[in-house]
Amino acid sequence: MLNKGSIVVGETVFFSVVIPTYNRQPILSKCLKALEVQQLRDVEGYEIVLVDDGSTDGTLEWLQAHQAEFPHVRRFQQQHLGPAAARNLGIEQAKGDIIIFIDSDLVVTENFLQAHADALVKGQKQLGSDRFFTYGAVINTCNFENPTGEPYKITDFSAAFFATGNVAIPKHWLEKAGLFDTSFKLYGWEDLELGVRLKKLGLKLIKCPEAVGYHWHPTFSLEQIKSLIEKEIQRGRMGVLFYQKHPTWEVRMMIQMTWLHRLLWGILSLNGMLNERTMAPFLQWLINRGKPQLALEIARIFLNWYNVKGVYEAYAEVRS
Repeated sequence: MLNKGSIVVGETVFFSVVIPTYNRQPILSKCLKALEVQQLRDVEGYEIVLVDDGSTDGTLEWLQAHQAEFPHVRRFQQQHLGPAAARNLGIEQAKGDIIIFIDSDLVVTENFLQAHADALVKGQKQLGSDRFFTYGAVINTCNFENPTGEPYKITDFSAAFFATGNVAIPKHWLEKAGLFDTSFKLYGWEDLELGVRLKKLGLKLIKCPEAVGYHWHPTFSLEQIKSLIEKEIQRGRMGVLFYQKHPTWEVRMMIQMTWLHRLLWGILSLNGMLNERTMAPFLQWLINRGKPQLALEIARIFLNWYNVKGVYEAYAEVRS
C-alpha cells in the first residue's frame, strides 16, 4: 500500500475512483464499463466510488439491475446537493490512499489507471515526497458510439491547475486542504478553488498525458443554448464566490472579472448585439453543414459575454 508521504517503487497501490453523477445514465454506462476493463501491472486494486447526486433518470434502478456487470462499483446516494458535496461523500467513503477524480461523462482507455500509477511513482522519484498530484489528458468528443476514437484538438488544451475531470491525488492532502467547499452549489469553480488551497500547501502538478479520458457531450444544437447561457450565468455567480475566498488578481483573471475581459467580449459580441437570437440563423447554417463544433466555438463569443456580465452583476450584488 501507499504510505503517507511516499510512493515507493515496486510497492502496489490501491485506487479509489470517485465519480459524482447526476442524470447521465447512458454515458455513465460507458464510463463504468471502461473502468471495469483496466489493464494493470503493479496496482494492488481499485474501487469505483459512485455517488448519485439525486438523479431522476432511473440511474439507481439501472445500477441495481446491472450490478453484476460492475464488481468494482460501490454506490452511494444523496439529495441533489451538487458535485462538491458528492465528491466529499466519495472521499469520505473511499478505501484507497489515492483518489482519482473523473466525471461520469468521461470514458477512459484501458491503461488509464496504470498510467496514473506510473506517473505517481515517477513524481515521487522526482520530488522525493507525495506533495503532488497527477493530471491526465481530457479530449472532448460528441461521438457517443465510439468516444475514444476522437483525436486530440487544440481546443482540448487546458491550463487549469486542478480540475476534477482527470486527476489522481493522495487522499490525505484532500483532507488536509479541507475537501471541496459545498458553498459552490451552482455550476463551476469548486475544483479550481480547492486547487488554490492545494497550491498553498505546496502541491505540484505533474502532467500525465498517457492517462487519457474522453469527455462526451451531445452534439451542439440550438436547443442547448438556453441551458448553456444559464450555466454561464451560474459560473459567473460562483466565480464571485471564488474571488471572495481568494481575492487575488490571478483569480480575477480566471473568472474573467477584469476590464480586459469586459472589453474583449464586449467588442467581439458588439456589446451583446451578437447573441443567441441574432446568431441563430448562422449557427443553424453551420450545424446543417455538419459543423456543429465550429458553431459551438462561435457561440462561445456571446456565451462568454453572458459569463462576464454575470460576474459583474453578482459582484455588484455582494458589494451592495
